[in-house]
Amino acid sequence: MSETEHVESILSPEELESFTAKLVAALKTVYDPEIPVDIYELGLIYKIAVEDNKDVTVDMTLTAPGCPVAGEMPMMVQEALKLVEGIGAVKVEMTFDPPWTPERMSEEARVALNMF
Repeated sequence: MSETEHVESILSPEELESFTAKLVAALKTVYDPEIPVDIYELGLIYKIAVEDNKDVTVDMTLTAPGCPVAGEMPMMVQEALKLVEGIGAVKVEMTFDPPWTPERMSEEARVALNMF
């Protein structure tokens, strides 16, 4: 699904794991208005990078470049992540490389969308 990046951290592995779980939980509160599955389970989150000061950069995509919420989705993700206790600056970067495909969806998303 998504990749978490962190190199030579002053955060302990346990702290990083706990913080990352909170980030994922926040991402799971964001839904594409046209699809009843959260963006994390849809496989729209490509990478979560956490800095030592807990600044976070998220690389994400959309199901299609012409998605009606393309302009709003990064702000929705940023606002959800800002609610995580202790988070620093939040940067959300959109990419369409590689393009999203249904294979990126979790099993949970496939079941919810009857795509199994």
